[in-house]
Amino acid sequence: MKSRCTLKKNSDFRRLYAKGKSAVNPYMVLYCRRNRTGENRLGYTVSVKLGHAVRRNRIRRRLREVVRLNAERLSPGWDLVLVARSRAYDAPFQKLQGAYLASCEKLGLLKKEDPV
Repeated sequence: MKSRCTLKKNSDFRRLYAKGKSAVNPYMVLYCRRNRTGENRLGYTVSVKLGHAVRRNRIRRRLREVVRLNAERLSPGWDLVLVARSRAYDAPFQKLQGAYLASCEKLGLLKKEDPV
């Protein structure tokens, strides 16, 4: 992921938490809000409560991979923040991916499919 496509500032995260829409599942919480850049920007949050650095980084890597594999399915122009929950560590990858896509669909982030 390009560095310009990530959210790093605390103010960006706080704005999403306060004014964005959210979808919750057992593995993650997804916050979203429209942006004016025309591309998706992502941020990841893994609390210290979920374990030491090795464990937190593993969760973060898995979430990044889920987003990377499904990046083409999202419509452009959104700020997203994924907040990991404790079950994300032990969850099978397919369940993480399914939960992410279900959250995106609930929030209306997926591209509309063209009827053939």
